[in-house]
Amino acid sequence: MTDVRHDTSRRVLFVGEAVTLAHVARPIALVRKLVARGYRPVLAADPRFAELCPAGDWETAEIRSIPSADFLRALARGKPVYDLATLERYVDDDLALLRAVRPAVVIGDFRISLAVSARLVGVPYINVTNAYWSPYARPRWHAPTMPWSRHVPAALDDRVFRFARPLAFRLHARPMQALARRHGLPPAGVELRHVYTDGDLTLYADSPALVATYDRPSSHRYLGFIDWAPSVPLPPWWEALQAAARPIYVTLGSSGDVAKLPHVLTGLARLGCPVVVAAAGASTPASLPGHVHVADYLPGDVVARHSCLVVCNGGSPTSHQALLAGVPVLGIPDNLDQVLNMSYLQEAGVGDWLRPQQVSADSVERLARRLLADPQLAARAASLGAAEKRRDITATLEQAIGELCSAQEDAAARKAH
Repeated sequence: MTDVRHDTSRRVLFVGEAVTLAHVARPIALVRKLVARGYRPVLAADPRFAELCPAGDWETAEIRSIPSADFLRALARGKPVYDLATLERYVDDDLALLRAVRPAVVIGDFRISLAVSARLVGVPYINVTNAYWSPYARPRWHAPTMPWSRHVPAALDDRVFRFARPLAFRLHARPMQALARRHGLPPAGVELRHVYTDGDLTLYADSPALVATYDRPSSHRYLGFIDWAPSVPLPPWWEALQAAARPIYVTLGSSGDVAKLPHVLTGLARLGCPVVVAAAGASTPASLPGHVHVADYLPGDVVARHSCLVVCNGGSPTSHQALLAGVPVLGIPDNLDQVLNMSYLQEAGVGDWLRPQQVSADSVERLARRLLADPQLAARAASLGAAEKRRDITATLEQAIGELCSAQEDAAARKAH
């Protein structure tokens, strides 16, 4: 009898919600791991990041995502990202894809409509998300950047947000609750964290040493850091740079506030060490010091390993990449996902962050100097990264796939009898 935990002939479908690069990059990293184990996965995503995420030894399919600009605009205004009509279109697209691929398991990254569509066709669903969105986590809530944030003190902004958050999270969950009811399914829960973590199995792309959870069910598990870097070559200046002092690596990613980049670069340039920038399509100042080097995109894993500090938008993919390299993080987060991530890095003593309204050349310089002068910060980052490198996330993923396949087959056998 075939051991379903290691039956690589089973079709596994990954769906990445391409509102940001991260939600496509993480599925690609997991697809590559399964391909190396002999699986034949299918990856579905909107093609907007195709140049950075070229197809490999796996099948691909296209599925629509809302424009990234619409997603970021909704976050900036504190509005629900998806309305009911959009979610209904998503379910239609999901169902067409699921019926065409006929997977044994579907794995989604921020494709929240799969909580309905996968269950409508009886396909087991694995949700890959971050532990700081878990209802079983206990974050110290800080306010994301909102239109009024620049006009009020940060402490007051945080207090107002903590008061308003429970109601806001309930309001943000309503479209998914309505979607589930419309299709005859029970809603995942009463608030946004239940929506973001709903799945037959939920895998946290985080470390328990970084984001602790409490009293979580067995269906919620830690997968670990998912490392990914764009398939781009190193620029010609990189080889000579390696002989100099360790650089500071800067990237604000696909969802960072690029208007802050000139302030960031001006502040970091004052430190005198090399600065390496992945601009991700953003414009950079016309005149830069000779020790500031810019490329459109860089293989961040390689660059992070040679850096002394990583400066980013505070998102988990680049932060985790830095920690895997044993490098502290200076974050400049805008949205709540980024703020949550950076608050945990700050509490763990492996990084610190500036609110966007606090960013200036002087504030960036001061914080970077403090982080670079703290040897314990780098030591803690190295320790956390080393522990995560030992984690076998492929085995965890395979076990999750196998369990769901086995349960599905057992249920089919009982129904047949």
